[in-house]
Amino acid sequence: MNIPCNKLSSQFFKYQEEYENKVIEVLRSGWYILGNEVKSFEEEFASFNGNKYCVGLASGLDSLVLAFDSLGIKEGDEVICQANAYIASVMGITRNGATPIFVEPDEYYNIDISKIEEKITIKTKAILVVHLYGQSANMEKICDIAKKYNLYVVEDCAQSHGAMYNGKRVGSFGTIGCFSFYPSKNLGAFGDAGAITTDNEELSIKIKKLRNYGSGKRYYNEYIGYNSRLDEIQAGLLRVKLKHLEELTKEREKICNRYLKEIKNSNIVLPKILDNSNTVWHQFVVRSDKRSELIDFLSNKGIGSIIHYPIPPYLQEAYRYLGYKKGDFSITEKYSDTVLSIPLYNGMTEEEQDTVINALNEFN
Repeated sequence: MNIPCNKLSSQFFKYQEEYENKVIEVLRSGWYILGNEVKSFEEEFASFNGNKYCVGLASGLDSLVLAFDSLGIKEGDEVICQANAYIASVMGITRNGATPIFVEPDEYYNIDISKIEEKITIKTKAILVVHLYGQSANMEKICDIAKKYNLYVVEDCAQSHGAMYNGKRVGSFGTIGCFSFYPSKNLGAFGDAGAITTDNEELSIKIKKLRNYGSGKRYYNEYIGYNSRLDEIQAGLLRVKLKHLEELTKEREKICNRYLKEIKNSNIVLPKILDNSNTVWHQFVVRSDKRSELIDFLSNKGIGSIIHYPIPPYLQEAYRYLGYKKGDFSITEKYSDTVLSIPLYNGMTEEEQDTVINALNEFN
């Protein structure tokens, strides 16, 4: 049996007729950029997420870049973010000329709230919260800190569509929520796509202009903008999937609950769930001090796995200019050396789940 770490086709085939009908509908409409599908998706996703506004964009990275641009974050400003996030989170900051100030993660892989205040300076303008692997960070405490120091809160929700803290969805706590709809995401499109959510009408209007060359009226440009428009086909397909997101999330929860209950191996550390938080299980991430051996062991049994992520952003060649070195963030580096994502996807059969569980329990 061959079990990949992720498999997108099963979910497509489950709703194949709906997806194909939507594509044909859009193609026949003759309107392919910023039309009714985008407008409808923005309204529906805002409603789903508990926000007043949503703006569709071309990618998740663009949502971060435009978020900080719209807030006026610029060179000389600092943004606090967790050190173990994917590099795109950091790029959203540096593309605007600002400086990322890294904080270690907690035991849930999200930003350690106890280490935020010590990093705040007169240059700090925002806290970037990354809800990693599908689980919300402690948004109550983070928002309290932001209010105390008059900081913006930008939420990176690229892996956490529908996740909640205290019954409220991520992306609705801060000033702006940033979403990726890359195909492998819980709410994934069939190509690149992204969006921001906000309750601030002024920001939503500005971001709509920024995504379209800085223009609110054709050929009249208020800002030096971007070409970052969610296209009609992707918006239409996202509308189809959004209707089924709750069902898809419950399926992932069922698989992960099996993993939590049935994987029993002292060589493997299972993920923890923060009190008052739920996770939508973008990834099921375990840790092992014998990771290389575990990867080989699983591979020999036809089981795929992925490391999310092997190199922290601050140690990447692209960010060498920031001046960090190995050893600066020991917890982050411990995670980078030990985390491993095991197979998790919609349409995963019980037999496939059994095979993964048995293999992990056999490893020594």
